[in-house]
Amino acid sequence: MTKPVPDVLTSTTTEAHEDTAPTDSEPGRLLRIQEVAAETGLTTRAIRYYEEMGLLEPAGRSDGAYRLFDASDLERLRFIRSLRDDAGFSLAQIGQLLEDDVARERNRERFRSTTDRRERRTLLLDARDRVDRQIATLEDKSSRLAGMIEAARLRRRHLDAHLSELEGGQDPHPGRGDHPAFG
Repeated sequence: MTKPVPDVLTSTTTEAHEDTAPTDSEPGRLLRIQEVAAETGLTTRAIRYYEEMGLLEPAGRSDGAYRLFDASDLERLRFIRSLRDDAGFSLAQIGQLLEDDVARERNRERFRSTTDRRERRTLLLDARDRVDRQIATLEDKSSRLAGMIEAARLRRRHLDAHLSELEGGQDPHPGRGDHPAFG
């Protein structure tokens, strides 16, 4: 059985699938950092740095003090890499998302184990505050991406206009190597 993998952008926990583990290992096998690096495409240095930052905690250590990682660690590293590379999140933002997710799971358990209305209200307010922070982070990222998309579209319109002029027999910037449309 695999460990639950937190899903920081929803309120659910998903199960790590067998296909997230290295294909040449059996379920439950612990991997050393070099194997994890090869499997995730990250450097061993990056993995150690993520551990220093608190983004990752290896499943354990060997008798020789080597870091050991399980399938859920691989899934978490892939998720971190995706947030960093695909979504453009900073490591600090990723850390906040992951921290909020851990706190949410902890508070969910506390909520289930108490019947005290005041404590339940406090837990719900805390959860709402965390969700508001996540929304703000995602909206900020979204607005920055929208600005970058609009800037790229503007460059495209300039290039199209200059290409049309050039194809129509005009060269609005003859002899210039630094055409403004390339800026």
